[in-house]
Amino acid sequence: MDRDEGLTLTLMSDNNRDGAAGSLQESVARRGSTYLSTHPRVRLGLLLAAPLGWLVTVYIVALALLLVTAFWSVDSFTGEISREFTLENVATIFTGGLYRAVTLRTISVALCVTVIDVALALPIAFFMAKVANNRLRRVLVVAVLLPLWASYLVKVYAWRSVLSGEGILQWLLKPLGLETPGYGLAAVVVALAYLWLPYVILPIYAGLERVPNSLLEASSDLGGHTGATLRHIVLPMALPAIIAGSIFSFSLSLGDYITVNIVGGASQMLGNLVYTNVGAANNLPLASAVGLIPLIIIFGYLWLVRRTGALRNL
Repeated sequence: MDRDEGLTLTLMSDNNRDGAAGSLQESVARRGSTYLSTHPRVRLGLLLAAPLGWLVTVYIVALALLLVTAFWSVDSFTGEISREFTLENVATIFTGGLYRAVTLRTISVALCVTVIDVALALPIAFFMAKVANNRLRRVLVVAVLLPLWASYLVKVYAWRSVLSGEGILQWLLKPLGLETPGYGLAAVVVALAYLWLPYVILPIYAGLERVPNSLLEASSDLGGHTGATLRHIVLPMALPAIIAGSIFSFSLSLGDYITVNIVGGASQMLGNLVYTNVGAANNLPLASAVGLIPLIIIFGYLWLVRRTGALRNL
């Protein structure tokens, strides 16, 4: 009987400890939950810690390493990278005629692609947001997203086939006495404008959806014609979305090199110079220095956009 009583007391003691530990854990969890509920910034920081840590590690650190590598050099005799600080690569890309010409060509192509995409995206997005009914709107959204499901290379090679001398475009233009533009910068602009058009349509569509229909009706009631309504009401309210779409098309075009290799003929853009220096020339520091040019251009573009104040309304 004494043995049974001792076993019982032991079990009761264990249960009391487990209950105390459970109560302590519950109390800690409750206090933590109460603290997080009253401190939204701490809660937001904990939620963003993992993605921000990944972003800093993969993106920011990679850019920092790119910047550091641009100030190294390659030994012309051994081909090994010398980690001694030098401004030779930076001086080369800023003073070399080739790099200036390629930079201007790349900016021109990116601007042309952006203007074309915005001009095409505005009426499409406006029709989707303000004219089409719900069923047709869903169909159009799927149609805009559908090209994104296809492989990038498949779409570019499809344009190579269309623009060739024996392609369907030449077959359509020949009775009119016209010819296909063939391969070159015009082909690059056309292919890139097609590739990035969905990335421009979707932000503008989302921005136009936020434009109240009551404003359009009020403009019509006050005698405003279509052009005045678009110019004074729709465009100012859709400007942040238009800028967001232009950032996509401009930055993606600025760094592209695959499309140029496939349909660009002998044309070169900054991405091609980076690829050449990394591969054939085996000059990683110079490639890193060339890679700084689109980064500087993008940061400059974002700075100009920020000056307009449109980013605050995104």
